[in-house]
Amino acid sequence: MTEVLVQGLINGDRQALARCITLAESTKPEDHALFQDILNKTLPSTGKSIRIGITGAPGVGKSSFIESFGLLLTGLQKKVAVLSIDPSSPLNKGSILGDKTRMEKLSKDALAFIRPSPSRSFMGGVTHATRESILLCEAAGYEIILVETVGVGQSEVAIKDMTDCFLLLMLAGSGDELQGIKKGIMEMADMVAITKADGDNLKRAQLAASEFQHALHLIKSDDSGWAPKVITTSALEQKGLNECWILIESFIEQSKSSGRFINERKKQKAHWLNEQLNFQLRRQMVNSMAFGEKWEETVKLVEENKWTVFEGIKFLMA
Repeated sequence: MTEVLVQGLINGDRQALARCITLAESTKPEDHALFQDILNKTLPSTGKSIRIGITGAPGVGKSSFIESFGLLLTGLQKKVAVLSIDPSSPLNKGSILGDKTRMEKLSKDALAFIRPSPSRSFMGGVTHATRESILLCEAAGYEIILVETVGVGQSEVAIKDMTDCFLLLMLAGSGDELQGIKKGIMEMADMVAITKADGDNLKRAQLAASEFQHALHLIKSDDSGWAPKVITTSALEQKGLNECWILIESFIEQSKSSGRFINERKKQKAHWLNEQLNFQLRRQMVNSMAFGEKWEETVKLVEENKWTVFEGIKFLMA
């Protein structure tokens, strides 16, 4: 089965890619072992794409922007993969996973691949297997990977540690302009796109772009010398999308020439190693019968206010 999936993946078979991502997302040990074998054999084919993280508050028009932007890229004969993260219910852990419906035209494009995945309450607006999914898409030959985060607010910075370019979508007239000078997600953005810059909203969008650009001037540029830019876009009228791509290409070119690109990729791999180590250690402890008994004992003592959380941790670590 491994060889069939590996061959299908390298040949760009979308069904094989979807199956491999399912294995990466699975919590079953046998599935994870199979995925690891696949990744080991396809690793030489990874790392050759441009990874773009896209985030923004609900209602900003992420799906509309990504569909129009994705169609622009496929029109340039680029193979585009969209990894969209949907929020999961904290009660039943379910997700709607409706991005293929919202991106109907792009989902039918032969050069595009869309994969919606549930966040499963994973913090940072991504999933526990987003990094792995990116590598699988690269192995399948996709040149541009668009990662759409959940879109819940200023805490969505995990995507910064997974992508080469971080694009923040903002909506004029939503009050978010006032957040521009605050540290947080604005500080992480490599560029900002004001969406829905059309019709009666055009002037507001242009004003918002000016305000955001002013706010970004207060944030020191990184070591590469790149100063974050702000543009206006309209998915409805197909405006600003080509300018957005030109800006991204310019950012990537400057990032590579300064050495930032390769350094960030190295940091991302170290971060992934640390993340997986924490995850595997925790899972190993939780699956231990002896640890399980100690855990229940500790929880009870903490709940009854007989121990502080720190005393509980010290007991469990011992």
